[in-house]
Amino acid sequence: MGRLEGKVAVVTGASGGIGAAIARVYAREGAAVVMSARRAEVLAGEAARIVATGGRAIAVTADVARKEDAQRTIAAAIEHFGRLDILVNNAQVTRQARIEDITDEGLNLTFGSGLFGTLYHMQAAFPHLKERGGSIVNFGTRQGIYGEPGDGAYGANKEGIRALSRSAAREWGQFGIRVNVINPAALSPSAAKFFAENPERGQKYIDDISLRYFGDTEQDIAPVALFLASDDSRYVTGQTLNVDGGQIML
Repeated sequence: MGRLEGKVAVVTGASGGIGAAIARVYAREGAAVVMSARRAEVLAGEAARIVATGGRAIAVTADVARKEDAQRTIAAAIEHFGRLDILVNNAQVTRQARIEDITDEGLNLTFGSGLFGTLYHMQAAFPHLKERGGSIVNFGTRQGIYGEPGDGAYGANKEGIRALSRSAAREWGQFGIRVNVINPAALSPSAAKFFAENPERGQKYIDDISLRYFGDTEQDIAPVALFLASDDSRYVTGQTLNVDGGQIML
């Protein structure tokens, strides 16, 4: 029996990278997975891969920045699988800019897909998680703690997610709902593209990683999301886990 047998999980940003990896690992461990993202065709392909290997998964095309889409995604879990136990808020879009160049458009893009999208899904999920308890896994970033140049908006957005998560952990703990954050350092497709275009930044990151490699989305990051979703972490809430090979040490 898998560690998530009988559970139902919603994973946002699941058309690739960390989100798709988490969905695959959750499905292998017995969970039914509702996968959401904007890229309908790619998302459907990822869900089909899970089903083809004997897992349970459905794809919901959605924009996490839209409250009605968040509500529709959560509703799909109840409609198709009858319950909700796990919510993973992984989706995030951003645009790099130095402080003096941050625009309203960039802020709306970053905070809409990140902080606001996380909040909308948490609000939609709460009535269902309240029934029997559950786990929420949100995503932060090293940039928010370190203060990476060019990532002011992104870092502020992710620190907002961490603050929201801590408050939710305190407010919802009485209902058996655990809320934690992962700060990952993973070589997702988008990260690989960025470092290929900015090799000096890539080398700087590698130099800052104690283990000297970027994490694999499925082998290094997803197992920690599995831990946080499973009963193995039943007494862990309100925490940030830096799954970054030893970049940030608290």
